[in-house]
Amino acid sequence: MAASLTRAPARPSGTLVEVPDGRAGRPGLRLTLLVCGLLAALVPLAVWHLTQGTSDVGADDLLAWLTGDLDDASLATAVVLESRVPRLAAALVAGLALGAAGATLQSITRNPLASPDTLAVNSGAYLALSVASVVGLPIAFAGDVAVAFVGGLLAAGAVLALSGGTPTAAGTRLVLGGTALAMAMASVTTALIILRPMEARGLIAWSAGSLGQNGMGTVRWALPLVVAGLVLALLQARRLDLLALGDDHAATLGVPVRRARLVALVTAVLLAATAVATTGPLDFVGLAAPALVRLLVPWVPGLHRHRALLPASGLAATVLVLAADAGLRALIGPQASVMVPTGTITALLGGAVVVAVALRLRSRSLGGAVASLPVTGVGVRHRGVVVAVAAAVLVAAAVAAVLLGDRVLLLGDVAVWLSGDAGPLVSGVLGTRVPRVVAAVLAGAALAVAGAAVQAAARNPLADPGIIGVAGGASVGAVLVVTFVPLAGFWALAGAAGLGALAASALLFALVARRGLASDTFVLVGLGIGYVTTALVTVLVVTTDPFNAAKALTWLAGSTYGRTYEHLVPLALGCLVLVPLVWVQHRSMDLVSLDEDTPRVLGLAPGRARATLLGAAVLLTGVAVAAVGLVGFVGLVAPHAARALVGRRHRVAVPLAALLGATLVLVADTVGRTAAAPTQLPAGLVTALVGTPYFLWLLGRAGRR
Repeated sequence: MAASLTRAPARPSGTLVEVPDGRAGRPGLRLTLLVCGLLAALVPLAVWHLTQGTSDVGADDLLAWLTGDLDDASLATAVVLESRVPRLAAALVAGLALGAAGATLQSITRNPLASPDTLAVNSGAYLALSVASVVGLPIAFAGDVAVAFVGGLLAAGAVLALSGGTPTAAGTRLVLGGTALAMAMASVTTALIILRPMEARGLIAWSAGSLGQNGMGTVRWALPLVVAGLVLALLQARRLDLLALGDDHAATLGVPVRRARLVALVTAVLLAATAVATTGPLDFVGLAAPALVRLLVPWVPGLHRHRALLPASGLAATVLVLAADAGLRALIGPQASVMVPTGTITALLGGAVVVAVALRLRSRSLGGAVASLPVTGVGVRHRGVVVAVAAAVLVAAAVAAVLLGDRVLLLGDVAVWLSGDAGPLVSGVLGTRVPRVVAAVLAGAALAVAGAAVQAAARNPLADPGIIGVAGGASVGAVLVVTFVPLAGFWALAGAAGLGALAASALLFALVARRGLASDTFVLVGLGIGYVTTALVTVLVVTTDPFNAAKALTWLAGSTYGRTYEHLVPLALGCLVLVPLVWVQHRSMDLVSLDEDTPRVLGLAPGRARATLLGAAVLLTGVAVAAVGLVGFVGLVAPHAARALVGRRHRVAVPLAALLGATLVLVADTVGRTAAAPTQLPAGLVTALVGTPYFLWLLGRAGRR
């Protein structure tokens, strides 16, 4: 069972929902007050929501519209309200569906971080709908729900299979595996949007969750499905209560465990798919609302029972969606808020909830120290040969990257260009292509060495600057400079990215300092910080440059497009100084990656060594993000592959990781430039497709060990 994700206080083994302690008060009174309070909160929120917009509508206008007492002056108000009511109805429908779906998934997995987001249900549903939209399938809303349901169910099944086949056996691996798979599917969706921009019109805003509706047609289709899903979930409430006691107890009491869990999973996927088909994926509503409601279980007798928990979670999710949408328009104005998807705001809150819940969990090691992984190295006896082969592969990849693209060149063209006698066509092509090759090599090496340093310092095999939010902090700093100081040079951009990475890492280490860097809490809190930074970047871009939302996609996916030698100076200097600095610490890396005691016995201060390594990793991540944006999984894949080849001695593993990281980003950039030329895919999309399977394999191996 998910021992790492049970609540910290001692409770019956495997239970997620805490049983109330029987404090004073009538058993049903507090529960009634809670439900009535949630319903009462919906009324002012709905009124506030309907009165917001580019046209002034007051409460008196709303009352006249509700009673039908309209005069000629109020007809225009009626027209405005007729366009706002579908948005309100969509929020109600999606909130109810996601809240109940999230509560159901958390119960059947006994995992407080399970949700349609972290189990990839929303991403699978959205990918399926995106494919249907791009290929032009002529389906009505019911067909949309069916497509989303199939996609979400397949994604959830894949996550469960990758996590060991049973939801409760995976613990943190369930959440991390679902998150990684969601990243991969999001990369595929983004690639579809880039490759088929005309067919994918509107998908960018919808991808983050948008309440905008064209009339009540969609909501009329969605409401019966959501009601049916809620009724079906409530019919399973008794079985869900018993499943919370543990599989053995539930089976003893006559519950068919496998069948009950499968029916509950299908119900949750149906609810989530209906919400996605209505509004797009509203991020983390299905995680935040049930998690917040469960916090009240010790103080509200009866709330632990699913006949109360499911409706309360649905109502709380509706309140959350309405508050996020109305609060956004009140904060930045109705005109600017049109371009900001509601799901971006819910993602901000959801990321904070992930951090808060992760800090409440009982910490456990995710496979232990780096030394616990299979790092004997297949080429440990011939390390020099392995490094030489890796260097030769990098050179070959660089030559291929220079020659390939939307226009294929020959080696003779490159020789003529180097001599300065090339014509304008060859000069133009190589003048833009060679800086991109250099950028990919330097960024890949920087991210790989940063990943090696973080994994050694944290003694955490899943630590990576991208996964733990450090790269996200760098992106926030860089985007702030690009947004508010557009004429700033790349030194300012690199400095801001470094400060952003430093702030994110400082927050992460401060939050998890008492839990140990090698724990699953370290990765989970980092994921939450990453969610928040991604949402912040999206908000910054779409609010300041609403007609270029593609810029957010490009930055978040990582791209070398448009790089020049001037842009690469901070990155080149960072690699020139920081990569050797990390390498000369190879003995310290070997020792601190073992445990806390061994370095002290051998005269090494682990705190100082760890601070040096983490500082270098943060700065390397900052300059890499400033140069090419977010390129994920490089800092995870390259160090692991290096240790698998030459063992865990960092004297050889660090240079090899740099070579492998440079090759990975270079090949990804080349594939992105050539696979669909002249359209170009960001390198980060390709690395995500390569890195996700490797990440899932690492999760599976860590779990088996």
